[in-house]
Amino acid sequence: MAFIEVAGVSKQFGGRLVLRDVALTVDRGAFVSIVGPMGSGKSTLLSIIAGLTSADAGSVRVDGALVTGVRRNAAFVFQNYSLLPWFSALENVRLAVAAANPSLSRERQVARATQALEQVGLGNALARRPGQLSGGMRQRVAIARAFATDPDVLFLDEPFGALDALTRETLQQDLVRLCSSVERPVTTVMISNSVEEAILLSDWIVPLLPGPPATLGAPIPVDLSRPRSAAQLAHEEAAARVRAHVIATLTAALGTRARRTSAKTDPEAMTAITLAAEESR
Repeated sequence: MAFIEVAGVSKQFGGRLVLRDVALTVDRGAFVSIVGPMGSGKSTLLSIIAGLTSADAGSVRVDGALVTGVRRNAAFVFQNYSLLPWFSALENVRLAVAAANPSLSRERQVARATQALEQVGLGNALARRPGQLSGGMRQRVAIARAFATDPDVLFLDEPFGALDALTRETLQQDLVRLCSSVERPVTTVMISNSVEEAILLSDWIVPLLPGPPATLGAPIPVDLSRPRSAAQLAHEEAAARVRAHVIATLTAALGTRARRTSAKTDPEAMTAITLAAEESR
């Protein structure tokens, strides 16, 4: 049985159907990326899967249990870091450990938070507040906070979108290392508007076909050995095939949308078409 099962999920806002009949399965320990243009409903879908938002129709199950709210053993990493600015990096992570494991002594909470920060290279920045950290360091704190709770499922909402290219690739490698731990691999669902990022990180890529309403395309396997690097993937024939498959799927969906709605009067369509064009270069 799949670890995550999404069946027939639909969602509307203000009478506008955003998602229609979405189905998705994710195996335990897999890293799945949902890729689509900006404004296509990716964040809404992730929020529903994570239990942050309820669907109007359909169901989500994680490890066989119906999702009716935020799962206890789930962790989240968002693009905007979501750190408490008046607390140190250590305290930001410790608070998450305390919430997930209230029976732990404060000493053990601090020890676990310290270990998590050391794992992402922030052992010398424990006492710094978010305002004293770079964007990349803040996102390291957010990643450490997620893994310090020992999650069995991780949800990522474009976690590297605000970072420069070098910082982004370094953090991506840290994330893969933590997710693929031999002792306890973490099932991960990420949304992204970058095909390259999805190829670098994922076992499967699922195109979100833009609407409205949006739905999911067929999952595309990423059968590439690890570790991976952006430089390697730029010249890897297998990566080129995956890239072409994803872009062709998104482009076909965008073409269908463009026939329904004039791109000249639809800013979202123009954004989506621009994304596909940039990714295909």
